[in-house]
Amino acid sequence: MDASILNYTVNDNVAKFLKQTHKLYINGKWVDSKSGKTFDVEDPATGKKISTCAAGDKNDIDLAVSAARKCFDSGKWHSVPPNEKGKIIWKIAELIDDHTEELAQLESLDNGKPVAIAAGADVALSSDIFRYMAGWATKIEGETIPISVPYTPGAQYHSYTLREPVGVVGQIIPWNFPLLMAAWKLSVALAAGCTIVLKPAEQTPLSALRLTEIINNSNLLPEGVLNVVTGFGEDAGAPLAAHPHVDKVAFTGSTEVGKLITKASAGNLKKVSLELGGKSPTIIFPDADIDAAIAGAASAIFFNHGQCCCAGSRLMAHEKVFDQVAEGISKIASNIKVGPGMDTSSEMGPLVSDEQFKKVSGYIESGKSEGGEIIAGGKYDNSSGGHFVHPTVFAKTDKDMSIVKEEIFGPVLCAQPFSDQDLDKIAEVANNTTYGLAASVWSQNISTAHKLAAKIRAGTVWVNCHNIFDASLPFGGYKESGWGREMGHEVLKNYTELKAVTVNL
Repeated sequence: MDASILNYTVNDNVAKFLKQTHKLYINGKWVDSKSGKTFDVEDPATGKKISTCAAGDKNDIDLAVSAARKCFDSGKWHSVPPNEKGKIIWKIAELIDDHTEELAQLESLDNGKPVAIAAGADVALSSDIFRYMAGWATKIEGETIPISVPYTPGAQYHSYTLREPVGVVGQIIPWNFPLLMAAWKLSVALAAGCTIVLKPAEQTPLSALRLTEIINNSNLLPEGVLNVVTGFGEDAGAPLAAHPHVDKVAFTGSTEVGKLITKASAGNLKKVSLELGGKSPTIIFPDADIDAAIAGAASAIFFNHGQCCCAGSRLMAHEKVFDQVAEGISKIASNIKVGPGMDTSSEMGPLVSDEQFKKVSGYIESGKSEGGEIIAGGKYDNSSGGHFVHPTVFAKTDKDMSIVKEEIFGPVLCAQPFSDQDLDKIAEVANNTTYGLAASVWSQNISTAHKLAAKIRAGTVWVNCHNIFDASLPFGGYKESGWGREMGHEVLKNYTELKAVTVNL
């Protein structure tokens, strides 16, 4: 453990965990990488090492997939009665709740997010999705279908469908919500009866490893059901996506990497689900509750340091209220306390890595050079080793600027007024992006809200709110924001195959 974390008060289990050199988890055992290589994990608030992980590569992926394949083919997991599966998945939820403090601290140390937010949102939502999917374990059903076959007159048939687990799934998760994204992926795969190889982001592997350790210590799953390989994307993620014995790959991350995942998966035509980037508009009408809209729009972009795929990074406010809205959001931005996530007074932590810091600060400079006017923030600093970018609001932006067109993935808002209340024209501007993940509409006219929601090409539209998630709500995007949906019963389609059976009576 690096002395840097001694600046924080941490749970005893966290201190013990950080001292370990973390191994790979394959076939129910903790093992070194075949190469013996490791990589350091840093605290993004200081840039200093806090732990060490095994660096897995293709050879380790081969072993993990082999273990998952053997387990699936043996039926050790998918043949477990559905009610028993549900009990096990529910127990994982209880274990997450029991370890809330340490999981939240690991998430804060590893990702940088404020520890209170990690506990109240990330950990709480993680246990919730396991409980929700525990209920679905007994409800994955087929149906009977009455059929008519004109070329066999007089024959009677009994036709029905079976929904069966897709098989071995490779799951590649991002660094912005490490524990929650692991929970979104693992819970449904377990409910469907699949076996798993999980590849956490190399920037933030610790909470997924600790969750795996908790599950392993509880002896809940047969060997080979869950396998975890840490390492870099090109070394471990790419061979997992391309592996011929993986039946399905699920990826959450950038659109650019999602396209590479798709190409890699083509070899055996494995099923692919992708939850990718976004450039979501926040649209505020003059009849909105302006105070609520200001607070909501600020939260939409500044929550989780703006490192959200559905962040409301494009503000569209009617010209009658634009100045009031822009001023209100700027005031909130200026008052957000930026600091280490483990400092309980911090409201926004550092960005996750030096790479992300350079990307976001580069966009701020690009926005300035393209004529954007900074009305709040614009400051960034890594002199202490941490990756701190202050909440930033740009005015005088237009559709041709890179900060308006491209996903920044940081606390940077681009504000533009609109004058015409023609909903078709507003939707045209809102939809003027290669992405289609989310949007929010702020209006007290329910007819306006419903009509515009129908015109926006995005997987989620919030009305008078933003960033509202529930395990029962499907989440995913249109266009280059991805394929398929996470959460809700809709996600079960990603992890199951449908078989039709017809019996001649």
